[in-house]
Amino acid sequence: MDDDADNRPDANSRMNGDSSGTGTPFSLERRKFLALSALGGCALLNNPREAFASKEFHGWPKSYGMLTDFTKCVGCRSCERACNEYNNMPGDGTSYEDSSVFDTVRRPTAKTYTVVNRYDIPEDPEKPVYRKIQCNHCQEPSCATACPIQAYSKTPEGAVLYDEDLCFGCRYCMVACPFLVPAYDYDSPLEPKIVKCILCYPRIKEGRLPACAEACPTGAITFGRRSELLKLARRRLLAHPDRYIDHIYGEREVGGTNWLYISGVPFEQLGFPVNLPEKPMIELVKGFLSSVSVVFTVWPALFGMVYAAVRHRDEYFERDKGAKPAQIDKGVEK
Repeated sequence: MDDDADNRPDANSRMNGDSSGTGTPFSLERRKFLALSALGGCALLNNPREAFASKEFHGWPKSYGMLTDFTKCVGCRSCERACNEYNNMPGDGTSYEDSSVFDTVRRPTAKTYTVVNRYDIPEDPEKPVYRKIQCNHCQEPSCATACPIQAYSKTPEGAVLYDEDLCFGCRYCMVACPFLVPAYDYDSPLEPKIVKCILCYPRIKEGRLPACAEACPTGAITFGRRSELLKLARRRLLAHPDRYIDHIYGEREVGGTNWLYISGVPFEQLGFPVNLPEKPMIELVKGFLSSVSVVFTVWPALFGMVYAAVRHRDEYFERDKGAKPAQIDKGVEK
C-alpha cells in the first residue's frame, strides 16, 4: 500500500506545467487559461445557445463505474480503510473497528473521501442496513456545470476530477451537487481546496480495481463498465424480487451516475434524495444560462483580478509569517 502512495500519478493534474510543484505563482498556463476563458465568454455572448449545445450529450457509454449492493454490505469499513490508505487521507481519527461511529450519520469530509453509515430500519430493527457514501460521479455533473472556472472535469473513464490549482474557493460546486458531496478544507483558508472521491482514477488508468472495490470482502462493491453494471443489477433484481426493491438508484437520477446502487429497502430510508429529476442539471438551467451569457464575458476578467489579488496576499503572508493577519492587512509590522 505504501508503494501505491509513492508511485501513483496525481489525480488532480497540475495545470502550471511544473512537475516539481515549485513553479511561479502566476504561471504561463494560468495566463493562457484566463485568456481562453475570456475568448470563451465572447463566444457565448455571440451565440450562447450554440455554445451550450456542446453540453447536450447523453452519457459516456464506455465509461466505468461501481455497483454497490446494500444487501451484501456488513459495515466492516474495509472500503474506508483502503480508500484512506491509498489516497493518503487521515480519516476521522477513529479506529476502523470502532462501531460507535455508527451512532451518528457521517458525511465525507476534507479528511476522508468516503464513509459508511448504519441505518436502522423500523420494519426490521434487528437487521440494520449499511450504506457507503462518496461522490456518485454523475454522467453530466452539476459541480462541473456550476464551476465558473472549469476546475472540474468529467473523464471518458467515468471519474469526475477536480483541479485544486484552478479553484479559488467559491464553493458553488457544494451548492450545486444534488448529493451534497464536495467537502471544503476549512483548515487551509489561504489555499482553497475541495475534497471528493476521484473514483481511484489513477488505478483505473493502470488497469487496476479501485481501492474500495478491491478491499471489499463480501462483494458488495463491483467495478466495471457502467453498461455492464446495469445489466448485472437488473439480473439480480429479476432473480430475487423478494430481496430487492425494483429500482437501480443512479440509472436515471439527474441524467445518471457512474456509481449505482441496489437495495432491499427503499432508498429514502438510507438517506438518499429521492425527488431528483431525471434530466441532467445542465438541461434544467440551460435556458437561464443562455439568457445571461454576458456574465460569462465579464467573469473571466473578474476572476483574473481576484486570483492576482489572492496570490499577492499569499505572497505577502509568506514574507511576513511572523506578523498577525490583522496587522498585515493594515500594513503594520510589529
